[in-house]
Amino acid sequence: MLTKKSAFSALTTSLLLIALSMAATTASASRQHDDDDDHDHHSDGSGSHSENSMKIQLGPRPYFLVNDMQGGALKRRLKSCSNGPFHKTDFSIGHRGAALQFPEHTKESYEAAARMGAGVVECDVTFTKDKELVCRHSQCDLHTTTNILETPLAAKCTQPFTPAQLDADGNVVQAASAQCCTSDITLEEFKTLRGKMDSFNPAATTVAAYLGANPSWRTDLYAGPTSGTLLTHKESIRLFKRLGVKMTPELKNASVPMPYDSDGDGTGDYTQQNYAQQMIDEYKAEDVKPRNVYPQSFDIRDIRYWIAKEPEFGKQAVYLDDANVVAELPSAAQLAAYKAEGINIVAPPIFALLDVDDSGNIVPSRYARDAKKAGLDIITWTLERSGILVDGNNDFYYQTFDSAIKREGDMMKVLDVLARNVGIRGIFSDWPATVSYYANCMNIK
Repeated sequence: MLTKKSAFSALTTSLLLIALSMAATTASASRQHDDDDDHDHHSDGSGSHSENSMKIQLGPRPYFLVNDMQGGALKRRLKSCSNGPFHKTDFSIGHRGAALQFPEHTKESYEAAARMGAGVVECDVTFTKDKELVCRHSQCDLHTTTNILETPLAAKCTQPFTPAQLDADGNVVQAASAQCCTSDITLEEFKTLRGKMDSFNPAATTVAAYLGANPSWRTDLYAGPTSGTLLTHKESIRLFKRLGVKMTPELKNASVPMPYDSDGDGTGDYTQQNYAQQMIDEYKAEDVKPRNVYPQSFDIRDIRYWIAKEPEFGKQAVYLDDANVVAELPSAAQLAAYKAEGINIVAPPIFALLDVDDSGNIVPSRYARDAKKAGLDIITWTLERSGILVDGNNDFYYQTFDSAIKREGDMMKVLDVLARNVGIRGIFSDWPATVSYYANCMNIK
């Protein structure tokens, strides 16, 4: 017969076993849930699960910029939300990832952009010798964005490294040069390379020196031998789905004659249309919904192709404007014509959208007003790509309003005019945290 003490002990043991069993079941279910989250529950690319699992971290730079602003209502508004919380936003577009500090179009760069709240991330798309799509800003930039010149694959480059010729005083008589293209190598060979910060030294007499010369306002800190992971276009799609971000692939102009002849026997059959279709097909193969993809091109023929052949993707295709100066921008009539043929989004450089009035204030440009009047949505590029702003020599991106830039904090003023006065729907940035901070403060989703 059990005593009270032994009965109590048996009951306690029984209850303990039940509790342990329930805990194990709960832990197993939790692990299963975690495992499920690692798989593609958000197969449409919407990121409904990943958005909740990734904590957005903006780092010190946005705070530095806000603190550096001239006093006023905008600064007070931006300072008021300094404690967050912060969420990802489609207004913030990761330009080549987070290229201010991470080698562009690498896994690490893309992950950094998503962590900084970019709701949309870019893979520039080009192709290899065996016609596989990869993420690179240009078909022929491997000599400045990867370590190819330090590898045996350098022998396959279109133009091997040629050292600079210097005179007796060390002045450059002929700049160092090289040209290495994705179409020079196969996909398998491409995947052996490592990304680096995009830079080169025109006065270099050695490969090691040529690969240096990173601008002082960037860093090589994240370009070490274990980082700089290059990706295929397919791999970028899968990564972006896991990160819970939307996707904006840019179909790059081919640097080789099209139709492309990979064998060099004069029987090339890879047309521009094949190239444009292949890019869209890779999203379809990964079950990404068209609403989560913003295909881009500087070639209006690509945009027209997508509108005609892939209308669900084509309706939010982004027509990039390659104007270098104001005089090259399209007229109001041209912008209206874009809309009439089914183009809904244009993407000019920042300078196209801003001007300075007689009082020295940054204001919307004629182009900006004409584009909105035509019913076009606007995306613009690129923030955080001009180095130190107060040097008064910001060249391309700031050319129409550089006279109004007096301090680093004026970058937030530029953002504010673009968002509230021009009415852009998003902006590319080499450091998405800056844009994410602004968008969150202004409740822009």
